[in-house]
Amino acid sequence: MAEGEHARSSVTIYDVARVAQVAPSTVSRAFSRPGRVNSETAARIRRVADELGYRTSPLARAVSQSRTRLMALVVSDVANPFYAEVIHGAQAAATAAGYTLLLIDAQESERLERATLDRTLSSVDGVLLAGTRLSDSAIRMLAKQKPVIVLNRTIVDVPSVVPDNARGIRLAVEHLAELGHRSVTYVSGPEASWADGARWRAVLEATAGSSMRARRSGPYAPDVAGGVRAAEEIADRYPSAVIAYNDQLAIGLIRGLTARGVRVPRDVSVVGFDNIPVADLITPGLTTVAAPLYTEGATATRHLLTLVASGQRGTSLSAVLPVKLVVRGSTGRRGRRRSIPTPAAEGDD
Repeated sequence: MAEGEHARSSVTIYDVARVAQVAPSTVSRAFSRPGRVNSETAARIRRVADELGYRTSPLARAVSQSRTRLMALVVSDVANPFYAEVIHGAQAAATAAGYTLLLIDAQESERLERATLDRTLSSVDGVLLAGTRLSDSAIRMLAKQKPVIVLNRTIVDVPSVVPDNARGIRLAVEHLAELGHRSVTYVSGPEASWADGARWRAVLEATAGSSMRARRSGPYAPDVAGGVRAAEEIADRYPSAVIAYNDQLAIGLIRGLTARGVRVPRDVSVVGFDNIPVADLITPGLTTVAAPLYTEGATATRHLLTLVASGQRGTSLSAVLPVKLVVRGSTGRRGRRRSIPTPAAEGDD
């Protein structure tokens, strides 16, 4: 090896980092995950690397370009029963294709989700974001590094698989209107949830062309405890009908209203969203919009496998899945209002 060639081969990322005035980790990202580095900074790093004669290892490039047959599945809270069928569907499709799922529980934390993805991204062929709290820009940046499919959320330039939120909410509103209800309260979920915003907009659209009025309460945690809290906060002027962000909120709401002497559905009708298995086990059974959760997980996984195989990055694989309204005992005809023992105030209907 010539002396000049030896000098060039001995240049490390630390040399490039020192001259470019950035951290070594930034140099590493500029070559392995360029979407995570500011474009001006990345250009400066590449220019310095060329000047110094730095070259990435051919072996490292080969490893980074090989298939691991692993894919990451991110959920916002693994304890949420909503994800059970999504995970089963995704796992079945992945296993059939010879892939293994790496499950990431973000615990409703954007910081934890980012950190975990940073550690695992180089080990997987693609990422399924089944429940993410990342911003749109962060997801688009992630999609520049690996094939990504987003579930339950739509983002420009990133393929997605979502239930038909608008139709589901419209079916719920029409059902309540047929029962004689003249207003509906939407009990909202997390502010960072795209689905929450989509469902609230759908409530406004569904009631706009009718005599029904709509109001919003929340946000609340998307779990049973959040529903109990919602019951406490709306009890002083409780509505005759409620549509909750998800089934867990709806179940907690029924529990909280019942504890305060409010009868479901005689005093308040409650509708959920998702049709998780427990929705049919509570008393009264929960009327809810049934989303095809297993199909959602399986469809998203098959679409991700197509992206991995083809190297596509477009949104042509996006899908909107059909939903239906499952009517159970938590909804009934609007009845005569009565005073509630605690806190004993009648609300506007």
